[in-house]
Amino acid sequence: MTPLILIPTRMAAARLPGKPLADIGGKPMIVRAWEQAAASGLPVAVAAGDAEIVKVIEAVGGRAVLTDPALPSGSDRALAALNTLDPHGEYDAVINLQGDMPFADPGLAMACAALLHGEPSCDIATLVAPELDPSDRANVDVVKAVLALKDGDRHARALYFTRSTLYGDGPVWRHIGVYGYRRDALKRFCAAPPSPLEKREKLEQLRALELGLSIWAATVDQAPISVDNPADLEAARGMV
Repeated sequence: MTPLILIPTRMAAARLPGKPLADIGGKPMIVRAWEQAAASGLPVAVAAGDAEIVKVIEAVGGRAVLTDPALPSGSDRALAALNTLDPHGEYDAVINLQGDMPFADPGLAMACAALLHGEPSCDIATLVAPELDPSDRANVDVVKAVLALKDGDRHARALYFTRSTLYGDGPVWRHIGVYGYRRDALKRFCAAPPSPLEKREKLEQLRALELGLSIWAATVDQAPISVDNPADLEAARGMV
């Protein structure tokens, strides 16, 4: 398997406009995300919706592709960049990292790549981490992954994702928005319209499940900080 890491990002974030270039300890957030991805040893490119982002990444020696700012999702942006960078299909897998995770451990990308390599039935790989607090269970902003996970296993097939409270005893797994796609799975996913469950829960991974694609999730010890609003940005700045 030959994976490529792509980091889709754009300036027009609803809750924190311009956040890819937000300063964190003297570096733009997207540069920190790119540096973490590059530390994995896998090839990396930024799928940028704006020329300003391309300029910043190229200034630090990185590779960036300007994509249509009107694309509806990060997955669509990643596919557009893939088609530009690799029209002949050298890369057969894409690891989609988030540009608003400036401190994501490089091992997260490797975990997705390993899951795609090790599980032939896996079309899409993703990651989950343990809940941080019991209040996570009823928090609609915390996406929960329902896994077919046996005791002692570190990865399993994902049966569903939800914002709702899960019934009964047992661990609750927080979903981390990092994905590994087989190339054909990414194409199929982006070619399909938003699905009924996706629109109901506002979770695009449900489109993949409704298409019959198999999603597997690997467990990691901790979710990286994600910068979604001004408070998150201040928290991230406090980590430098």
